[in-house]
Amino acid sequence: MVTRSILENRVYAMLAELSAAGGISEEALFMQHGNVTVLDHSIRVAVLALIIVRLLRMRVDERSLLRGALLHDYFLYDWHEKGGGHRLHGFRHPYFAARNARRDYSINRKEENIIKRHMFPLIPIPPACREGWVVTLADKITAVDETLNLGIYKSIAAKAKERENVY
Repeated sequence: MVTRSILENRVYAMLAELSAAGGISEEALFMQHGNVTVLDHSIRVAVLALIIVRLLRMRVDERSLLRGALLHDYFLYDWHEKGGGHRLHGFRHPYFAARNARRDYSINRKEENIIKRHMFPLIPIPPACREGWVVTLADKITAVDETLNLGIYKSIAAKAKERENVY
């Protein structure tokens, strides 16, 4: 039997809250990197963001961190579709995700900043909060891992689970 870690439970609790209020479950309809859906990618980013803040003993607004991480790719389209109007997806999707998040949820400024700035340095304006920097880092690590199928995320998550009693 596979058990969830304490950090995964926090992410899934926030995911349940977002699911009850809006359409985040639609992310499961679209692929992100390799064979990973946008929803699974967002969950991995959120878990890794929590691991990063625990390892670095950072003080953050955990609610905004989780909401921003789970909604950072809330663009709700298949960016792989040729001719689908998704040119320059890497540059434009944070703005589509922020627009959709504002439409479907009541997000605060910090959460909007996390969503809009997670593609730094591709988008040259950096995050304005530490939560944004953490999600940006977690997103890059997760994207590389998913694209190249390296197993980095599973390794980090397993090590964090072993150390949970430290958190």
